[in-house]
Amino acid sequence: MWSSLAAFVAASFLIALSPGPGTALVLRQSVRGRGGALATVAGMEVGVAVWAVAAAFGLSVLLTASEIAYHGLRIAGAAYLVYLGVSTLLKAGAPLPEAEPARHAFRAGLVVNLANPKLGVFALSFLPQFLPPDAGKGALLLFALVWVAVDTLWYLVVVGVLDRVRGLLVRTRVRRVVERVSGAVLVGLGLRLVLDPR
Repeated sequence: MWSSLAAFVAASFLIALSPGPGTALVLRQSVRGRGGALATVAGMEVGVAVWAVAAAFGLSVLLTASEIAYHGLRIAGAAYLVYLGVSTLLKAGAPLPEAEPARHAFRAGLVVNLANPKLGVFALSFLPQFLPPDAGKGALLLFALVWVAVDTLWYLVVVGVLDRVRGLLVRTRVRRVVERVSGAVLVGLGLRLVLDPR
């Protein structure tokens, strides 16, 4: 089991490295301050934990079995990503507001991951590959928690690096570029989620 766990940690780390909505959202929040970025990461990881535990107990099968549930969640997630992206684009370069309340940043991170059905389907297909055939619920939960821990660690490193260069990020010209790029990425990911029904 320990060799399977080591392989799972390595695979989880490679998955965490791949950029997606979470990375764009953390970049967007880091411009506004470290606290908001950390709250966003916390929300995202609660979302990952929900999907991981659901996959561990086989609940994600319901998502793959119900086409209506899958597509409903997909459209809701896409709409939220587009909303975040457009609001970021509209505010690009505007004077920095006061720090966003942590609960708003947390909610943004949570909704982005909870409303992503591909994350649920991915958890369903990803976790079981690394489990021994005789693995019980305890092993499933352990692997789910390891996935959350690895993902959290990666995003904490990202927030730390972005916080170090925040002095550069808050310069009006740089911030305008960062916000336009992160806004465009969020819109693009939302549209991709709508246009790719798989």
